[in-house]
Amino acid sequence: MSKRIAKNLVVNGAAIVTESAWNAELDAKHDKLVEWLKSQNLAGVLIRRNENVAWITGGAVELRVLTPGETGVASILVTAEGKRYYFTTENEAPRLHDEEFGKLDFEPVLFPWWADDTAAAAAKLAGGPLGSDTPGIGTLVSLAPLRAALSESEIARYRWLGLETAAATVEALHEVEPGLSEYDLEAITASGLLRRGILPSVALYAVDERIFNYKHAVPRGRRLKQYGMLNLCSRKWGLAISITRFIHFGALPDELAARFNSAAHVNAALLNASRVAATSAELFKVAKDAYTAQGYHGEERFHHQGGPTGYGEREWVATPTGTEVVVNNQAFAWNPSIRGGKVEDTVILVDGVIENLTPTPELPQLTEAIVEGSAYSATGVLIK
Repeated sequence: MSKRIAKNLVVNGAAIVTESAWNAELDAKHDKLVEWLKSQNLAGVLIRRNENVAWITGGAVELRVLTPGETGVASILVTAEGKRYYFTTENEAPRLHDEEFGKLDFEPVLFPWWADDTAAAAAKLAGGPLGSDTPGIGTLVSLAPLRAALSESEIARYRWLGLETAAATVEALHEVEPGLSEYDLEAITASGLLRRGILPSVALYAVDERIFNYKHAVPRGRRLKQYGMLNLCSRKWGLAISITRFIHFGALPDELAARFNSAAHVNAALLNASRVAATSAELFKVAKDAYTAQGYHGEERFHHQGGPTGYGEREWVATPTGTEVVVNNQAFAWNPSIRGGKVEDTVILVDGVIENLTPTPELPQLTEAIVEGSAYSATGVLIK
């Protein structure tokens, strides 16, 4: 095994991933990428998108400066001959060496900040046809299929991220009270994530009638009367977590409670069907049929139902004609919703078993939904 990285992954004094496990992950990814390059008749691939940089470096490198940017302050080249480089500017180089690449086996290629020479330098080092995950340099390629199946050390990082995101969400939910604005809900939750070194990446915070009116209710400042929603995604080490939780002041209306239970049954059907070789189209039909069985025929038309996650908040979503296929060790974030009621967690499929990465057992739990003899849990609404 090659020496790809020279450190453990330690968070708050605890080793999340050992050096040997991290090296095994990085070695396997490198070999997979080199094999893929040869199969595509490419001499190298220039990796610029943040999710792919995180994937090939095992989450060890974060290049974001502009938070919403698709690319960061460096690029990576891996060649079919197995050479590994990173390209950046001379002014970024000291920090990137000290805090990002210094313990990894990438060779730096530097240039002045006013003379970005990445494209030409990458083409010269590759010495042949070049692929790139961003337009404008060589052949545009997608690395998403390579990153679909997660390694044991990736799953270890994912478990940490899921539990910490869930904890931050529960903490925020207990701070919510009538009179707070949607912006307040966003700020409270984001603060809990940022304190943990986790980056908020999706912010859908809504109250009262906006929860019923809009599936993607970005915060617009309405003040909470009775019903609040925290719907968010978070990121760390390139991995993405999705979770939604609700709070209601006063008794929950029976009709809304029934919608939550129905959404949980749709979610259970999707979880039960999230098995190796299942297609996007098959999973869409599962959701469609489950809505009909719950008395909400056609509800799937009002919003996508979710799909696999990992290095993208959704790597793909289930569609009527989708051909993407489920693989082992793949994460999912299904988000079935019915007119104000919604269930959303991040889970992972490992050897036929669905594991919830974002459990919140301290919150009210809905009655378990049983599908083909398997029980699936879901979180209900916090009532105050």
